[in-house]
Amino acid sequence: RPLRTRPRLNVLITAIGVSLLIEYTGQLPFVFGATQQPFPALIPANNIQIAGGLAVTNTQMIVFMTVVALLVALRYIVMRTRMGLAMRALSLNPTASALMGVNNSVVISFTFGLGSALAAAGGILYASLYPSVEPFMGIMPGLKAFIAAVLGGIGNIPGAALGGLIIGVTETLVGGYSSAFGLPTGYKDGVAFVILILILLFKPSGLLGKTEREKV
Repeated sequence: RPLRTRPRLNVLITAIGVSLLIEYTGQLPFVFGATQQPFPALIPANNIQIAGGLAVTNTQMIVFMTVVALLVALRYIVMRTRMGLAMRALSLNPTASALMGVNNSVVISFTFGLGSALAAAGGILYASLYPSVEPFMGIMPGLKAFIAAVLGGIGNIPGAALGGLIIGVTETLVGGYSSAFGLPTGYKDGVAFVILILILLFKPSGLLGKTEREKV
């Protein structure tokens, strides 16, 4: 609450600081510990053969369908409900939304709760594909998620999904063809950051974002 009237940079720095506090606190022996812990297999893994010799597991298919369902639900909440309208109004002008009868505190609390629920779902889906958990498991996926949002356009839900798909496919192609170019496979993790640099240089608003003009 004290940060609501502060510049957005203060909120960003505070969020990063709190995330680091939680991650390092989680390493304490009486909390979670620093060692990796196995994640239980929620669904027995079975290979599914697709045309062209492509094979995927049923876990990957379930994760993909769940992500699509969550994206559709999030899009519906933001664009088709009164709460979503209040969220968009608050993001544009908090003072005007309050004057129109919007309870800003309730909307902000709902937004934090919705974001936390989606983060929890993302953590479970990620751990289902890579069945081990530890306090720092979310650092790299979190960075790539931020890059995907920048690539697609900040505040654009379909754009974020498109950005994540582009980054994932590009990383997979780089990892698959790296040996042909004599590159270590670990270089694929740097693809997201190269994409971030390129998008900031040539299209800072993102692929589906719109350039907004500010009147002085």
